[in-house]
Amino acid sequence: MYTIEGERVHEIVINKSTFISHIKHVETVEEAKKYIEELKNKYFDATHNVTAYTIGKTGEYGHCSDDGEPSGTAGLPVLDVFRKNDITNFVCVVTRYFGGIKLGAGGLVRAYSKSASENLHQMNIIPIIEYGYIKITFNYPYLNEIDIMLKNYDILERSFTTDVAYLVKLPKADIEITIKKLIALTNSLINIQIINTNEE
Repeated sequence: MYTIEGERVHEIVINKSTFISHIKHVETVEEAKKYIEELKNKYFDATHNVTAYTIGKTGEYGHCSDDGEPSGTAGLPVLDVFRKNDITNFVCVVTRYFGGIKLGAGGLVRAYSKSASENLHQMNIIPIIEYGYIKITFNYPYLNEIDIMLKNYDILERSFTTDVAYLVKLPKADIEITIKKLIALTNSLINIQIINTNEE
């Protein structure tokens, strides 16, 4: 799965109707709802404020709303733009100001999809990285070498007593190889524990 960075606004005009797409990275359903509420207040005079969001590492929390457009012609097409690109942790609001020309069901689907898609494809799309944690305990002579080996990872806790103890946050994909490197570096004179936590 992927997500997007930051926030972006994109505006297009289709058959005299103005479509304003807002897309923002969010981490929770509450954040998404708050953003939607802010934009509905900002564009209170719009004909429609169509919304879609997906939250979770696998996109398990999804929602969309047609906001008065014919059922299935607005919210779902917007949501599908992100689903087809495996995007999660986003919220999208497409605001429409009606220009006097009816687009029909097919025209609405294409217009809302185009508004969201054009905006999305100008954003920075990044992979979602799942993190894990290891606790390592080792002797002082290995301190500098281990610091160099772990320089690209976050050391969340450091303890200096009889031995050195680190709590390290790193991508789950790197855990196995990092453990092997640490064992080789210290000639197995290291205690390594994989920490199970729900934190990301």
